[in-house]
Amino acid sequence: MTILYDILVKNGLIGAFLFVAVVMFVSDRFAKLIKQERMSSAIAIVLGLVAAYIGGIYTGGKNGLSDVAIFSGIGLLGGSMLRDYTIISTAFGVKMENLKKAGIIGVISLFIGVFFAFIVGAVIAYIFGYRDAAEVTTIGAGAVTFIVGPVTATALGVSSDVAALSIAAGVVKSVACMIVTPLIAKKIKLDNPTAAMIYGGIMGTTSGTAGGLAATDPKLVPYGAMVATFYTGLGSLLCPSVCYFLVKLIL
Repeated sequence: MTILYDILVKNGLIGAFLFVAVVMFVSDRFAKLIKQERMSSAIAIVLGLVAAYIGGIYTGGKNGLSDVAIFSGIGLLGGSMLRDYTIISTAFGVKMENLKKAGIIGVISLFIGVFFAFIVGAVIAYIFGYRDAAEVTTIGAGAVTFIVGPVTATALGVSSDVAALSIAAGVVKSVACMIVTPLIAKKIKLDNPTAAMIYGGIMGTTSGTAGGLAATDPKLVPYGAMVATFYTGLGSLLCPSVCYFLVKLIL
């Protein structure tokens, strides 16, 4: 155990990948146990949040589980560097011909989805007493996705507390999308590729959309995820710039 401890402390990133693998394995097994296999991603997110909370309580620190020496690599794995890298790599992996397949409807759904989610998040932030334009914008961006939130927080230089709120808002949206999508699919006629692309553009959260469509019809996942991929990039572009200046103008 001492040898294993030393290895994980000295090679924090490897330990972080190992921890994520264990969480995914446990969540997958639990999902199969309750016969809800397509909810494994949502369960993994919840387990991650619980682990972060326990780590924060145990160490009294502000970085959650990464304050524990053996899990220090999680701070790097979940940090801004790899986060921004994944956003950029995702953008480079998207082909323009795939976007053309979504058509003008897919493009319109992207803008509607980003601005609608942002407005809802910003209004809720204002209701709860936030008046600083940067903070309201960050929380609104979190409602777009849990990636756009911290990207906006970094760009506008807001506190870590507000950044955490933006991430929480995005996580709640993602988990809710995974759970609700299969329940409302028939009512909103989410049963064809075009509808899946529009749905992906409006909801935006790639993980939530993919998980929800997988529980509805696995054949629809590529179409919804394809448009949702652009959603994160568009949100990361608009929220720290256009949306921020609009909020600042209003407030």
